[in-house]
Amino acid sequence: MVDKIKKYLEKIEREKNVKILLACETGSRAWGFPSPDSDFDIRLIYAHHKDWYLSLSEKKDNIDLMFENNEIDITGWDLRKSLRLMQKSNPSIIERIQSPTLYKYDAAFLKDINALAKKHYSKIATMHHYLSMAKKFFFELKDQDTYKLKKFFYTLRAATASKWILEKEELPPIEFAKMLAPLGLDNSLLDRINALIALKATVSESYLHQGEKELFQFIETAIAKADSVWKSLPSAKGNAEELDAFFIKMLNENDN
Repeated sequence: MVDKIKKYLEKIEREKNVKILLACETGSRAWGFPSPDSDFDIRLIYAHHKDWYLSLSEKKDNIDLMFENNEIDITGWDLRKSLRLMQKSNPSIIERIQSPTLYKYDAAFLKDINALAKKHYSKIATMHHYLSMAKKFFFELKDQDTYKLKKFFYTLRAATASKWILEKEELPPIEFAKMLAPLGLDNSLLDRINALIALKATVSESYLHQGEKELFQFIETAIAKADSVWKSLPSAKGNAEELDAFFIKMLNENDN
């Protein structure tokens, strides 16, 4: 599958006349709890040649393609759109630049954009994303006798990310295991989470689960604590001039 993905990336660069700066895995495969039938969620950051940006009209700044009977989902954002989102501490950008699975990337770009992401990290903006997700899924699941294990993990990860943002000064990691390890959870909870990760690796995404009272309690507590204080969290401290300079630098390099 990796070889197929790389061929599709070459096709996109050729047909769209763009340079892919980052092509990575996101979703459950990158988070660390895939199912056997999980799709490949490939996310891109790409740049056009400089002249493409010299226009009075706004052009399409995203790519959205499906391959292999929808098993490979490739979507991406243009560099300018990506940097605008990063300035707002958009969690989707924060996650993809940390992905452990890279199919194509510019090493210097990846190093620099990760450094910029740290400067533009906004706890309040990032919390809003994860807390909203945790609350949405929690209220969908909490009164159900059975539920999709896939959706439970979405809930658990979002609640854990909310806890991370409150307690840590670093960007929340994309990998769930790296997020869990420093948070001081009880061993019983960690053992149960690891057991569920192992279970999810053997069942389809349609698998229905039940129970997990202690983990639901952890989720509810994390949501309640975050919900009580998130509006007082700090915003980003980065500046637009630095992002502009980086944007121009990448365009100049792309035209060489």
